[in-house]
Amino acid sequence: MTRLDWLNRLSFEDAQAEFLRCCGSQRWAEAMARARPFQNQEALFAEASWLWSQTGPEDWREAMLHHPRIGDVSKLREKFKATGAWSEQEQRGMEGAGEDVIQALAEGNRAYEERFGFIFLVCATGKSAAEMLALLRERMNNAPDQELKVAADEQAKITRIRLEKLLASP
Repeated sequence: MTRLDWLNRLSFEDAQAEFLRCCGSQRWAEAMARARPFQNQEALFAEASWLWSQTGPEDWREAMLHHPRIGDVSKLREKFKATGAWSEQEQRGMEGAGEDVIQALAEGNRAYEERFGFIFLVCATGKSAAEMLALLRERMNNAPDQELKVAADEQAKITRIRLEKLLASP
């Protein structure tokens, strides 16, 4: 049985829980669980993207609550048990970062949250700590509504990666 078959056969509640691991929006996860069965992975990815496009600021903010701060590697497994290993992989760019970059990210995260009211969300996969810091600094210039949309787009990228991981998991 493929992982897609497995996902299609889960109970509604179990499927919803798996989708919540990919994106913390309850409304999105429920809609994904209802949309099953998926004929193939492409159909799953297309539906995930379309359903995310139907969400709004409340859903985006809810999804952000399910992410650790960039650079908060020490708390990933403790606080985010369901997605901790995935988050740790996604933030691998923090490995080898200098203390100056780590401190600047911590300070930048605090300033970002004060300005926008939510955590700095970036699809960290493949990015170094310095790249994430540069993005954080650049995005501090965005208007709040614009930044919320940018963060929602980043969530969509993260969701896609996590759906791929879900389908690849043993």
